[in-house]
Amino acid sequence: MAKLRRFVAYRRLERPYTRRSKFRRKAYIKVNPNPGIVRFVMGDCTQTQFPFSLRLRSKENLQLRNFAIESGRQCGNRVLEKEIGKTGYRMVVRVFPHHVLRENPLAAGAGADRMSTGMAHSWGKPMGLAARVYEKGIICQVDCEKQHIELAKKALHRFSSKLPGKSYVEVFDNKRKVIL
Repeated sequence: MAKLRRFVAYRRLERPYTRRSKFRRKAYIKVNPNPGIVRFVMGDCTQTQFPFSLRLRSKENLQLRNFAIESGRQCGNRVLEKEIGKTGYRMVVRVFPHHVLRENPLAAGAGADRMSTGMAHSWGKPMGLAARVYEKGIICQVDCEKQHIELAKKALHRFSSKLPGKSYVEVFDNKRKVIL
């Protein structure tokens, strides 16, 4: 079974690799991997305004693999859905994995010279997607009522536990337009 390369190899921000086009001659990336994030908006989508917004922000520039974002989304949403129900909150994933991760598979040992070209054609094949997040960039946002702020903090903390790097939760009062 093929194994994923450890993400520490891709965590730092480097040159983006995102050129996709429906016209093949204009697309540098010929194969588009599946984004892997099932839903970007969860909870109550019909209510237009909640009094409080909690935002999960990054403390550093980094890349987030789509599997990590999906795992965090599931954990955070499970906490909110179990306690509040399906209508007392809105959770929005604010990052999208545009960046295509590449891998140049190098084999070692006997017979490896027949499989690999070494570093001659080293750009690699697409093997996954990542979202590029900058310092103080919003990763996820939860809108809720005042009595559910602590629960939303817990959900965002669970979300952040699945992600690489450091992050923090910011509480925003939508009525007064103030960060608490």
